[in-house]
Amino acid sequence: MSLERTSRRRRLLWLAGGTAVIIIAVLVRGTMHRASAADQKKDSVQAAPVGALTALALDQKLPLYLTGIGTVQAALSVTVKARVDGQLLKVAYKEGQTVKEGDLLAQIDPDPYQAQLDAAAAQQAKDEANYANSLVDLQRYDDLMKQDSIAKQTYDTQVATVAQLKATVGVDRAQVANARVQLNYTAIRSPIAGVVGIRLVDPGNIVHAADTNGLVVVNQVDPISLIFTLPEDAFQRVSNAIRASGAKPLQVLAYGREDNALLGTGELLLINNQIDTTTGTVQLKASFPNPQHRLWPGQYVNVHVVTGIEQVVTIPAAAVQRGANGLYAYVVKPDGTAALQPIQVALEQDGLAVVQSGIAAGTRVVVDGQFRLRPGVKVVEQQGGAAPAPPPGGKPS
Repeated sequence: MSLERTSRRRRLLWLAGGTAVIIIAVLVRGTMHRASAADQKKDSVQAAPVGALTALALDQKLPLYLTGIGTVQAALSVTVKARVDGQLLKVAYKEGQTVKEGDLLAQIDPDPYQAQLDAAAAQQAKDEANYANSLVDLQRYDDLMKQDSIAKQTYDTQVATVAQLKATVGVDRAQVANARVQLNYTAIRSPIAGVVGIRLVDPGNIVHAADTNGLVVVNQVDPISLIFTLPEDAFQRVSNAIRASGAKPLQVLAYGREDNALLGTGELLLINNQIDTTTGTVQLKASFPNPQHRLWPGQYVNVHVVTGIEQVVTIPAAAVQRGANGLYAYVVKPDGTAALQPIQVALEQDGLAVVQSGIAAGTRVVVDGQFRLRPGVKVVEQQGGAAPAPPPGGKPS
């Protein structure tokens, strides 16, 4: 009985072990089959081409510039004031009118000053007559003196009288000139060519030379000035560009703040003689021809200072990606596959990136669709064709 039970137990153990081996083999085979299917699916995904928008890196001449924000100012601004006291009879301009240098702006009552001029002229005529008579007497005394017919003292007195009357005539002439100047001041004329502002004093008022407000402000708006600032680290670049340009001033462009429309092209006049240490900026001034009055005093504008035109390699700025190891771009190799290319960018402007190194002209770069790419993936152009690089000098950003 003992042997039979032992033999039966062994057969059961062998049966159980064989069953376990079969189950394990089935499980392993199923797992391997699923892994193989997943790998095949993964391989098929990796092999699928990816659509992307691409553009060529271009070798081109590109104007390089610095950007800032500026305020338009009148090239000249004059507060016109009365130089004599009197009643303001009339205003000879319309507010906002463009005037030339010397145009009549206002008229002060000239009658009191005309009377002063007439009185001074009459006094001059009287003293000139006395002076002329004294010269005649001196001539007679001179003849008598030669004949020893008069005393030396009498002759000397006449010589002194002539000199005194001559000086008096000189004073009279100065008083006439002064009275004429005062009379001329009653006609108030524009000292510069420009645009008159709002009238500050109405006709009928008494004005004084000591008044501080003045009668009107005249601003010269053609040409017009622009004051703007740049970061202090841009100073060397501008200074070097000025030296490189020689006698030719640097070009300055003014754009509208809202629509970025070009408002004018001018020339850089100067860099201020010190850097503002509180703001870390340097102030610059430019002059613009402004015949159409597109620039106006007090207007805020975007400013571009062109520091030079260089031959550079450019790619669309959208192609530049930023990673943990710096800047890179996806390039399309000759076989049509994507490759990750580290690059160095000098600057970005007008939607372009100026490439210092990493990409040569003629290389095709991916502009849109980078998030779907991996190195080695086949790249196909998206519907609509390749995106060309923006042309230089396009609409500023």
